[in-house]
Amino acid sequence: MMLVDEGKIKIEDPVKKYLPEFNDVWVAVEKDNDHMLLKRPQRPITIRDVMSHTSGLPFGSAMERPTADTLPLRDAVRSYALTPLQSEPGAKYQYSNAGINIGGRIIEVVAGMPYEDFLQKRLFNPLDMKDTTFWPNDEQLKRLAKAYKPNAQSHVLEETSINQLKYPLNDTKRYPCPAGGLFSTAGDLGNFCQMVLNGGLYKGKRLLTDEAVQAMTSKQTPDDLKDGYGLGWTTDGTSFGHGGAYGTHFSIDTKRGLIAIWMVQHVGDLGKCRNEFKKAVEDLFAGTKQ
Repeated sequence: MMLVDEGKIKIEDPVKKYLPEFNDVWVAVEKDNDHMLLKRPQRPITIRDVMSHTSGLPFGSAMERPTADTLPLRDAVRSYALTPLQSEPGAKYQYSNAGINIGGRIIEVVAGMPYEDFLQKRLFNPLDMKDTTFWPNDEQLKRLAKAYKPNAQSHVLEETSINQLKYPLNDTKRYPCPAGGLFSTAGDLGNFCQMVLNGGLYKGKRLLTDEAVQAMTSKQTPDDLKDGYGLGWTTDGTSFGHGGAYGTHFSIDTKRGLIAIWMVQHVGDLGKCRNEFKKAVEDLFAGTKQ
């Protein structure tokens, strides 16, 4: 959205305007174990589509194995262009890491710098996010929360690794992935959320226009689609947020002026616990404007 503010891109722009490999896209109409019938999409995929998960792209591609940080972003995005769409652009909501990675690659092309450098220069440094990185250093690794999963009997938690990332985590040969793999703290994430809640302002510094924040946090999916999704955010009109790996989640409630950050490292469904935590935050600050 920073590039939208600067007039360098528009969310209605077709992806192929910046990534020519998407000039030759197909949609899978029918398929079985031995055959696949393809046709051309009715319209091109747009930036709005990829950022609202309505592009028709699958979650990822077959080349992203065994971990999400295996390929350079440029090559990962090329692999998506070779993968048939699962539905027409704009017709269906389906969460797609591929779409988010395409958005990151467009940033690289338009800004003329690697995605991770853009984040550091334009977001992390201005927001004092000193503990946010794709490659935690030795000191940060000592503070890294361990991840856990239920054991075979599902009644005891056992330590597990982050299966979508290659180890060691401080190896800079791992490729940064916009769709996942970013490490941070509640404090750093709080700075980011405060900027968004303040309409793009942080300590007097404007990172985004209020119009950009409104656009990315308001529903972008078609009215006839059940799921409400903005540009990279889930949204219900007054609150919005996003989840991360192993149960982490944050939400911003503009009506109450509240930010709720839920940091947990647990494999499995923690929706009920997270909702109880959010309710406790809301009850704690009921009647106040934070």
